[in-house]
Amino acid sequence: MRGFIFVLLLFNIVFFSGTNKLKGQIPEQNQTCLKCHTSQTFTLYNDWTEREEKRLMNPLYILDTLQLAMGVHSSFNCIDCHSMDYETYPHNGELKLEPMMTCIDCHGGDETYASWKFDEIQEEFHKSVHYELYGDQFSCSKCHSQHYYRPVATVSSSLQEIVRADNSMCLSCHDNMARYQLVSDTANLQVVQIHEWLPNQELHFNRVRCIECHTEVQDSLLVSHNIMRKEEATRNCVECHSENSMLQASLYRYQNLQARTDQNGFLAALSAGNSDLSDEYYVIGASRIPYLNLIYAIIFFATLGGIAIHTIFRILKK
Repeated sequence: MRGFIFVLLLFNIVFFSGTNKLKGQIPEQNQTCLKCHTSQTFTLYNDWTEREEKRLMNPLYILDTLQLAMGVHSSFNCIDCHSMDYETYPHNGELKLEPMMTCIDCHGGDETYASWKFDEIQEEFHKSVHYELYGDQFSCSKCHSQHYYRPVATVSSSLQEIVRADNSMCLSCHDNMARYQLVSDTANLQVVQIHEWLPNQELHFNRVRCIECHTEVQDSLLVSHNIMRKEEATRNCVECHSENSMLQASLYRYQNLQARTDQNGFLAALSAGNSDLSDEYYVIGASRIPYLNLIYAIIFFATLGGIAIHTIFRILKK
């Protein structure tokens, strides 16, 4: 019983200290906004009826404070990106027409973020089918939430987490009729039906990002933003399932996955029992261990040598 109480106290300390830490990342000035925008309902005074009334909040405007606190913009004030007119409540209905800021509005030409290559990303995005069809109506926020965005690919050591985070961006529209029709009037074809040709479909969806097949690989960018038309998407298995594959130039290029292409790192990971590494690293020919190759070669040539020597002695004996 005492052990249970100790574990419960330890859990409370860890949980509430973590909660306070996350809460501290969100500026105090934002708490007024979050009072409504984290709730299912909001209250306003109706001048016509002369009384307080409770209304349902639009689900698109309800924020998750945990994801907000983990996002790269968690320290920003709401009015850093939104109009200062939002400080007046109830908000003016015309504010809904306010153009949303894009990544380039803040990061374009900024030397502080030069390593992220926002300008080059913008150029690649302008070549994509999204921009070709919808122009400026298709902005960064259609894929990257300004409230929740985290650079998972550069901070995570889990390939599966990287795949899941990237694919969730694509599926947030391509598997969501409501969001899909924000930019298109056409019927949203089901993702599963479109990819019926793909063998082991579920495995591919869980282990490979959509962009591996649907983008043109750009060597100078960590993530390619030139989304191609579906007719141009890769359908050749060999392009991925080979030693010199497209995946080596895209998914496996991250610095936190260098152990996958470094023989010592790979062996160390395997010897440490990292099954996650061996399970995820499935590209044919890319996971070969040089030492095993050498051992197999020695056995192979030793066998050939033994046969040759045996044959020679048989001949000499005759």
